Amino acid sequence: MPEVERKSKISASRKLLLKSLMLAKAKECWDQEQEEREAEKSRYLAERVPKLETRGLSLSALQDLCRELHAKAETVDEERYDIEAKCAHNTREIKNLKLTVLDQCGKFKRPALRRVRVSADAMLRALLGSKHNVSMDLRANLKSVKKEDSEKERPVEVGDWRKNVEAMSGMEGRKKMFDAAKAPAPQ
Repeated sequence: MPEVERKSKISASRKLLLKSLMLAKAKECWDQEQEEREAEKSRYLAERVPKLETRGLSLSALQDLCRELHAKAETVDEERYDIEAKCAHNTREIKNLKLTVLDQCGKFKRPALRRVRVSADAMLRALLGSKHNVSMDLRANLKSVKKEDSEKERPVEVGDWRKNVEAMSGMEGRKKMFDAAKAPAPQ
C-alpha cells in the first residue's frame, strides 16, 4: 500500500510562533541557570575561602599566614593532579573498552592486507602521473667504497680507556671535541 501524505495540522506561521516561544523559554532557563551557577560559586567561595585580614599583623604572623596558604595551595595542586591522572586513566580505559565492544560486535572488520611491491618509479608515476620523466635508480647514484682503503685510513690505537674518559671529562674535553670538529679534515 502506498503511503498517503498527511497534511500538517499546524500552519507554518503557528509553527514559527511556537518555535520562537520555545527558544525564548530556553534562553530564559539558560540565563536562570547561569545566575544560579554564579550564586553557587560565590557562596562556595565565601564558605571555603574567608577574607584575609592582614592589617595589624606582625611580620612573623604574616610569614606564618603565607606558609599556611602555600601549604593549602600545594595540597590543592596535588589533589588536582591526582584527579587529572585518574580522569586520563578512565578515559583511556573507556576508549579500550569501546574498541573491545566494537571488536566483539563484529561491525569493525580489518581487511586482509597483502604486501605490494612497488618500485620508486612506479610510485612517482602514480603520484605525478605522466609528468614523471626522471628515473629513480637509487643504486646508480651510490659511491663505491673499497674496504681496503677505509681500513688503511683508520689507525688502530689500543690504550687505556680510563685515560681517554678523564681527558674528555669537564669543559676541557668538550672544548677539545668542539675544536676537533671545527678543524678541517687533513687530506
